[in-house]
Amino acid sequence: MHDITLLQLIEDDLAPTQELLDLLQKEAVALHSRDLAPLEGILARKQSLIVLLEQQGLRRNNLLASLGLSADRAGVQAVAAQSPNGDVIMQQLNVLTQLMDACQKVNETNGRIIQVQQHVTANQVRILMGGDSPSLYDNRGATSPLAKPRALSQV
Repeated sequence: MHDITLLQLIEDDLAPTQELLDLLQKEAVALHSRDLAPLEGILARKQSLIVLLEQQGLRRNNLLASLGLSADRAGVQAVAAQSPNGDVIMQQLNVLTQLMDACQKVNETNGRIIQVQQHVTANQVRILMGGDSPSLYDNRGATSPLAKPRALSQV
């Protein structure tokens, strides 16, 4: 009976995890193009999917703990070894693991995109404010005196 419940819990995670992957990919496109309009909806839906997946993960962990097993792949393998549905359980777990790995990779890429854009924006603001000016030389070979800070309204 526990094997069927575990299988159902794993299968219940597949659709939300696939949706999360699709959202992360849409987020990457929006971040690359700096299209901020769809990001709010993507972030809201992403958050609700993460909460749902965390809750379902807790149910799986509680089921495995109630059987005296570890709440990891080894625990699922122990249930699968005792079940006539063991092959299906492991196949579905492998599919879920692949989806989660793909989500993690896309999320890491999105994080790098955000970091690069933050760095670029900070450089642009610093240039506008007159700080950390590039090393420019005048006709006498001296560095350019652009380093005095200015208010954005005076740029």
